[in-house]
Amino acid sequence: MPPTVLGVIPARGGSKSIPRKNLVPLAGKPLIAYTIEAAKRSARLDRWIVSTDSEEIATVSRAVGAQVPFLRPAELAADTVLSLPVMQHALRALERMDGRPYDIAVMLQPTCPFRSAADIDAAIDLLISTLADAVISVVEVGGHHPLRMKRIVDGNRLVNYVDQDEENMRPRQQLPPVYIRNGALYLTKRSVLLEDNSFTGRDCRAYVMPVERSVNIDEVHDVFLAESILRHHAAAGATAGMVTS
Repeated sequence: MPPTVLGVIPARGGSKSIPRKNLVPLAGKPLIAYTIEAAKRSARLDRWIVSTDSEEIATVSRAVGAQVPFLRPAELAADTVLSLPVMQHALRALERMDGRPYDIAVMLQPTCPFRSAADIDAAIDLLISTLADAVISVVEVGGHHPLRMKRIVDGNRLVNYVDQDEENMRPRQQLPPVYIRNGALYLTKRSVLLEDNSFTGRDCRAYVMPVERSVNIDEVHDVFLAESILRHHAAAGATAGMVTS
């Protein structure tokens, strides 16, 4: 039998950078709606839910088609709480409710509105086909390459962040590719998540996403960037294909 896959959209009510961040309007829809719509269209998720401590987020999520089978305990909703215990709580709670284990847990952060259903399904297929412990989505860093990064020390003296010769002076196209987590997809086997207390395990594979689907809403300027991308694709008649495929 194929592995069973649980999707979890973690959406706590508090946010310091942007108040009510998970509900902030983005092109006329609450931010969380984009991730809910992608989960709805996924063919590989056996079940998916929203995990929140907020009645408001729960109400909005249900209105756009999500299941919110419980409210997350307050001790798992503080801004210092890591994602790992939140996912462990959701997985254990759903297994108790459903009376069965799930083989794979997928974290879908609502701050990544442009991750598509196709991305979700392709990442799940990658995890299953490689027999890896985990899959995490990444994006190429582009011009923000570590070989170009500096530190300021000893009274404003500029030094290389990474030990090197003059490699950081090369054009960006000549630098070796480097990737960073984009926050869109975290897929982990059940045993790794619950028993090893890890998102990555010992064998973690990369699901590479393009820059245009890797926007992560963290600060106010990220909202402006996302809206600009949506306007551009709407003008080109490509919004539905980019966001909802």
